[in-house]
Amino acid sequence: MSNSASPVIKETKAQKSERLKLAKNPWEAWEEVRQFAKEGRESVLPEWAGLYFKWWGIYTQGDGVGATGGVGGEGKATEYFMMRIGLPNGILTSAQLRVIADVTKKYARDLADITTRQNIQLHWLTIEALPEVVDALTAVGLSPKGACGDVVRNVTGCPLAGIDGHELIDASPLAVEIAHKLTANPEFYNLPRKFKISVTGCPLWCSYPEINDVALTAIKRTIDGKEEVGYTLRVGGGLSTEPHLAVRIPAFIRQDQAYAAVHATAEIFREQQELRENRTRARIKYLFMRHGWTAESFLEALEGRLGYKLDPSPVTEDVIPDDVYRDHIGVAPQRQAGLSSVGASVLRGRISGEQLHQLADLAERYGSGELRTTIMQNILIVNVPNEKTADLVLALNGMELHVDVSAFWRGAIACTGTEFCKLAIAETKGFSKWLVSEMEERLPGFDQQIKLHVTGCTNSCGQHWIADIGLEGKKIKKDGKSVDAFYFCVGGAVGKFARTARPLGYRAAADDVPDAIERLLRGYLDAREPDEDLRAYFARTDDDSLRAQLAGTVIDPVERDAPPVGAGRYVPGE
Repeated sequence: MSNSASPVIKETKAQKSERLKLAKNPWEAWEEVRQFAKEGRESVLPEWAGLYFKWWGIYTQGDGVGATGGVGGEGKATEYFMMRIGLPNGILTSAQLRVIADVTKKYARDLADITTRQNIQLHWLTIEALPEVVDALTAVGLSPKGACGDVVRNVTGCPLAGIDGHELIDASPLAVEIAHKLTANPEFYNLPRKFKISVTGCPLWCSYPEINDVALTAIKRTIDGKEEVGYTLRVGGGLSTEPHLAVRIPAFIRQDQAYAAVHATAEIFREQQELRENRTRARIKYLFMRHGWTAESFLEALEGRLGYKLDPSPVTEDVIPDDVYRDHIGVAPQRQAGLSSVGASVLRGRISGEQLHQLADLAERYGSGELRTTIMQNILIVNVPNEKTADLVLALNGMELHVDVSAFWRGAIACTGTEFCKLAIAETKGFSKWLVSEMEERLPGFDQQIKLHVTGCTNSCGQHWIADIGLEGKKIKKDGKSVDAFYFCVGGAVGKFARTARPLGYRAAADDVPDAIERLLRGYLDAREPDEDLRAYFARTDDDSLRAQLAGTVIDPVERDAPPVGAGRYVPGE
């Protein structure tokens, strides 16, 4: 008989997460956090720091170095925390914004970020501050619950819902209903991974249904001469390390069926045990990418869950919008006579507590005290009398929240980056601001929409897969030193020409990126055909030619970096 001990089988990250989730619903254990706040940062249990905090929209904050300063693809945590505040459909009152501004100034070093899911994110929070911030938010009807974790995330929608004369229906009441019923719902505290929902009645699809786990977009049908507005359902969109555009389910969802359809989809996702085996492949999109599901098989499962058949879709394809600007920047007439919305472009989403205070004041002085955030990291003041819009524009411009901006400023998106994120490889926010200023100086008057997205690693929190030019953070050696660098992808889009961006096999140190983009865009300006936009040019130009433009010479392609070991677990992006 052998006396050797049995080998110890190490628990996988997925197994550990599933075990901890079964052990506790963090939404029911907030008193533990209040106790941590009394006892100090050292009292915080590892399972809270590594997992449970996320159910409350909270992450541990990185040390500014990112993934390269840690092990296993994840950087070191500091004593500080970052918190994401959920804003269903991006709807916000001046009173709520004033509270966010107060906590930003008092607890978050006067720094906030508008995110790509219409949230507002804070940094530099101490353990002692967390209960005070949550209490302040709760008092004005806001919460960070569900803004992170394996749960229903903030429900996004059109920022102009209810005021846009072109919308088929005001879908914001449905978006808010879904958010209130599914977010922080104990039925859904333990999903395989995060679950993102978008609901829009806007024909521009400005909330990007193509990249959500489940999305409802308004559609019309005519029966017996009567028009009816309902929804098309899409399932399985997502970016991260393996982008996938959502699958259109062949059904017409009546308005009175819409909430039930979303609820049932969340239940279907919750029950897929095979998705719990590997956290890097735990999103609902992998049912279609790896497990053989189709639009038809999903419809069958959905109808089985609902207990009734859905009507067939009246069309084989929706009326899909062009990939035009969907940022709602500028002055736009509302359907309410005499009123307009005024949208300000918040460069890379970065905003101060003082600016938030000023926005709350402006919303009351010029509008009805209502604001909207957008997934392009911008902010709108709505219900502004037309005669006041010019003065409001001047006031916003004076705060460096510009209404009239260059194409580069307007199209810039940046994730959190190594400044605060433990998974990032490159810094993004400061780089993006510098890159925009460089491009404005080099190509003044550039006349095309250009979505210029910067993401700090392969996880695509900066959504580089749907950008005209997507920059994916990495490190390279330059002059013997390891420096921030970016890998180039081009030609991504949503809408009529929806596709994920093409990796071009070109990378450059951060300092050299403006030169490369200038060469690429000058190549477009020199070679474009009459009325040919940037998207069409990228589509007709082969990778070798585009790579040569970026490099200034013909070069062989280089491979993208593989995702770090820790990728796909708990990504602090949207």
